[in-house]
Amino acid sequence: MTSKVEQRLQVTGVKIPDAPSPAANYLPFTRTGNLVFVSGQVPFVSGKLEVTGTVGKNASVEDAQGQAKICAINLLAQLKVACGGDLDRVVRVVKLGAFVASADNFFNQPIVVNAASDLMVAAFGDAGRH
Repeated sequence: MTSKVEQRLQVTGVKIPDAPSPAANYLPFTRTGNLVFVSGQVPFVSGKLEVTGTVGKNASVEDAQGQAKICAINLLAQLKVACGGDLDRVVRVVKLGAFVASADNFFNQPIVVNAASDLMVAAFGDAGRH
C-alpha cells in the first residue's frame, strides 16, 4: 500500500526510490526513541552522481536546486526504511541541514536548499516545515 505522503509526491512527479547505500562508513539513519536522524545524503540517482559542479562558478542555481531536491528524495527514501516502509508515520520534520558547493562570491545558498525544504512541505504539509 502506498502512503498518503507518497501519493501526494506522485502528483508532483516524485517517486521515492529504494534507499541508497551509504557512500562511506556511516549508518544511513539512527532511531532513538520516537526520533529518526537521517545521515547526510548526496544527490545519487541509481547509485551515481549525475551532475557535479560549483554554484556560481560552473553550475546554475537551478542545477543546484535540482540536486538539493534529489538529496531530499534520498532523505525520504532513508526515512521510509526507518519508518518500516510507511512515511505516514512521520509526525514532524524537525530539522533539515545542507551543504552547498559554491563559489566564494555566491551567497544564495538558502535559495538552493529551499528546494529540499519545499519537497518536505509537499510531502508532509505543514508538518514538513522545519
